[in-house]
Amino acid sequence: MENRNDPDGIALSPHERVALWRIEAELSEDRRLVRRMRHPGGRPWLPLSVAALTCTSLLLLVMGILTSDLAVLWCFAALWPVTLLLAFRLPRRPTGTEGRGRP
Repeated sequence: MENRNDPDGIALSPHERVALWRIEAELSEDRRLVRRMRHPGGRPWLPLSVAALTCTSLLLLVMGILTSDLAVLWCFAALWPVTLLLAFRLPRRPTGTEGRGRP
């Protein structure tokens, strides 16, 4: 018996179809997997934002040293920790270790 809904032309037995539906149902319950499958590219903004924040931080550091303006130094002091936090998240992306500690 052939299944006309199958685009590959592969016929599955009723037992195999039930097993496949169960697997698909279990996978669709995993919200994190569904979200990752919807957006397979991940977060392309992270490397760009780290690069932009690093350039801005270095510019503020140089400007603060040259001018000794407190406002520029405070802007650098506020921006540098954010840059470091995002930079430390960057190497974790390709390994897929983000969020593994939570069930």
